[in-house]
Amino acid sequence: MRYVSTRGGGDPRQFCDILLEGLAPDGGLYLPATYPRLDAATLAEWRQVLADDGYAALAHRVLLLFVDDIGSDDLLAICQRAYTAEKFGTDEIVPVTPLGDNGMWLAHLSEGPTAAFKDLAMQLLGELFEYELTRRGRTLTILGATSGDTGSAAEHAMLGKESVRVFMLSPRGRMTPFQQAQMYGIDNPAIVNITVAGPFDDCQDLVKGVFADLQFRADHSLGAVNSINWGRLVAQVVYYVASWLRATKADDEQVSFCVPSGNFGNICAGHVAREMGIPIRRLILATNENNVLDEFLRTGVYRVRPSSETYETSSPSMDISKASNFERFIFDLLGRDAERVRELFAGELVRTGQFDLSDTSEFAVLASTYGFVSGTSTHADRVETIRTVHARTGVTIDPHTADGVKVAEGFVGNEPVIVCETALPVKFSATIVEALGHEPERPERFVGLESLPQHVVDLHGGVDALKSLIVERV
Repeated sequence: MRYVSTRGGGDPRQFCDILLEGLAPDGGLYLPATYPRLDAATLAEWRQVLADDGYAALAHRVLLLFVDDIGSDDLLAICQRAYTAEKFGTDEIVPVTPLGDNGMWLAHLSEGPTAAFKDLAMQLLGELFEYELTRRGRTLTILGATSGDTGSAAEHAMLGKESVRVFMLSPRGRMTPFQQAQMYGIDNPAIVNITVAGPFDDCQDLVKGVFADLQFRADHSLGAVNSINWGRLVAQVVYYVASWLRATKADDEQVSFCVPSGNFGNICAGHVAREMGIPIRRLILATNENNVLDEFLRTGVYRVRPSSETYETSSPSMDISKASNFERFIFDLLGRDAERVRELFAGELVRTGQFDLSDTSEFAVLASTYGFVSGTSTHADRVETIRTVHARTGVTIDPHTADGVKVAEGFVGNEPVIVCETALPVKFSATIVEALGHEPERPERFVGLESLPQHVVDLHGGVDALKSLIVERV
C-alpha cells in the first residue's frame, strides 16, 4: 500500500512516513493510491472476527489492508492496547443500539476517555506514534487545532508518551466550560494549550500556515493529529465496519449512515468504507447553521465563509466553515485529477473563496455514484430533537448527535440508518437543561472537572507568533 497527495506532489509514500508527516509537503492530503476492495468472503470473515475476538481484532484486520510497514503481530498488539474495556467502558468498544422502532440506530462512539468519538481514533494514533517514534529513535511535536473535542482526545491519548509534545489551538470562548476544562485542566509541560481569537477556522489556518514552512516543520519535527492525518482517518473506518456488522445480519445487507459533520473527517472515513465495498447505501451529512457542506452537496458550490459569518451555535464542534478533509473527497469525485484539485484548492479557492462544480459531469452523478445526501439543523431543531428522543426512548443525546437524528429522520426508509454519535451529553449541559429541564448524567471520572486550575496561553499574533511560542516551549 502506497499513499499519494491530493495535489500530486512527490513520490508515493508508506504508511509510517505519512503517519509522522501529516500534511503533504505540497499542501495536499494523503490518500491510498488505490482503495482495497472487499469481497463477500472477507466480509463474512470479519463478521466472525468481531463476534469471536472483538473490536481490536477487527481493527487489526482492517488496518492490515492499509499498513504494510508494521508487522502483523506488532499491529495487533497496538490495536489491543488502544481498544480496551478499561478505556471504553465496554468490551464492545462501539455498541450499536436501536433508537426507537423506526429503523434508526445509534452507534455509541463516545464511550472513551474524553466522552467524544475522537477517542476511537486518538487512542490508536497515540499507540502508533509511540511505536514508530521508538522504532526510529525520534521525537514528535504535534501541532493541532480543535473546535471542541479533538484537543482533549488528542491530549489524553498522548499523555505519558515521552517522545511526544502537543501544541493545541482552540477558539477562545467558543467551547463549552466542560470542553475547556478537559483541555486546560491538564497540568503537564508536554501539553501546551493555546487560545486564538476567532472561530476554529482561524486556528486551522494558523496550523496550516506553520506546516507550510517546510524548514520549520523539519527543524521542529512537527506532526499532526487533526483529521488531515491519514492515520486518524483510517482508524475511523473501523467503526463504520463494526457498526455495519452490528446492525445487520446478512453480508450484503445495506445500511445508511448519518454523520454530523463540520470538517468532513468523520464522514470521509465513511466514504472510504463505502469505496472499499462495505454495503453503505447513503452517506447522510448533517450540518448545523454553518452549512457550507450541505450547500455544496445541494448546489455544487463550495463557498467558504469568513470568520465574521461563522456562527456560534449550540453544536460548537461543527462551527466550521473551511472543511479540511473535503479536499480528499473532491480528489475522488474528480477522478483523482491532482491538477484540477490543486487549481481548485490552492488556486480558485484562495483567489475567490469559492469554487463551482454545479455544471460538471462529476457533480451530476455525485449522489448516485458516491451516495452523498445532506441536510441542516438549527438550535430549535436540536432542542426539540433531544426532547423528543428522550421522551420516546429514554436516551439523552448531545446537540451534535441531535443534528444527526434530525437530518436522518428525513431519510429513514427501506434500509437502517445508523446515526454516528458525536459526544456524551455531559459536555453540553446548558442545551440539555434547556431541552429536558435537568442536568445530564455526569460520569464519575468527570466530577469536579471544571474546578481544576486551568493552564492555557492566549496567542496574540499570527503564524510567526505561533512559531515563536513553539520554539520557546519545545
